[in-house]
Amino acid sequence: MDSNIKSIGLLTSGGDAPGMNAAIRAVTRAAISNDIRVFGIYRGYKGLISNEIVEFKTNSVSNIIQQGGTILKSARSEEFMSEEGRKKAYKNIQKHGIDALVVIGGDGSLTGAGIFANEFNIPIVGLPGTIDNDLSGTDTTIGYDTALNTIMQSMDKIRDTATSHERLFFVEVMGRNCGYLALNSAIAAGAEAAIIPEISTKKDQLTELIEQGFRKYKSSSMVLVTESKITGGAINLAERVKKQYPQYDVRVTILGHLQRGGSPTAQDRILASRMGVAAIQALLENQRNVMIGIKENEIVYVPFVRAIKKDKEISKELLEVLRVTSI
Repeated sequence: MDSNIKSIGLLTSGGDAPGMNAAIRAVTRAAISNDIRVFGIYRGYKGLISNEIVEFKTNSVSNIIQQGGTILKSARSEEFMSEEGRKKAYKNIQKHGIDALVVIGGDGSLTGAGIFANEFNIPIVGLPGTIDNDLSGTDTTIGYDTALNTIMQSMDKIRDTATSHERLFFVEVMGRNCGYLALNSAIAAGAEAAIIPEISTKKDQLTELIEQGFRKYKSSSMVLVTESKITGGAINLAERVKKQYPQYDVRVTILGHLQRGGSPTAQDRILASRMGVAAIQALLENQRNVMIGIKENEIVYVPFVRAIKKDKEISKELLEVLRVTSI
């Protein structure tokens, strides 16, 4: 194993996800154990441009594995989308003698990483840090399991009031164009349905849901909805029900940023730790422009161009499980 990498820069970008701190900890300590210096870059690509770069030691990441959010902070950077902005970022990398980057984030973050790597020929390894689980080439992403558990626990509480008042609840969760959060949350919480982007493009799920008489003999009903232009969102769907099916007592709950917070689950801590160590291993193997993924519980290297594709398929098995268990 012959690598010329003597120092790395580490940043988190895009929406925060529980487990990012566990990943920061693992990357930092794996690098140091291989005699590689680590520079923490605050506020993502924005901080890379404004030179918010600090050297990390092993104690810099003590007592953070249990914390949600990211100690490196995160920020959107329109300037990094420009060639001039990326040139500023590269000058700061050169100034600190950084040989490679590790980027923790979602599809937007990894897209930016791919462009930056190609422009300046710098090795970059990405970690999939997003609650949406919308990156291809990996079975799951850092933060997804924690968000799933947060939604499930919220749904359990909503069911109490839904049952007491015999109401139909539309509960909106994150995910953008990926329905994994809504679908798996619906299964875990015993909901009646999940309205997700992957199916909304093919048929009107709300009409189908109502026409099938989904309430049957139940005292309450809960429907998970992915926050997306494709699904229309929970508020829009609830308004449709009120107009077309006034016999239903409809309520809406939007979980919003509640889903991003909280201490990461054991699964997310372990996943983030494994991926963080694998990121340094990848750099030592002279890998570049790859995301660390996990397939069938094995670490894999996924090229950026494959990871950020928008066609991660929804599981037909999960759809069938929800259909059968919600009757």
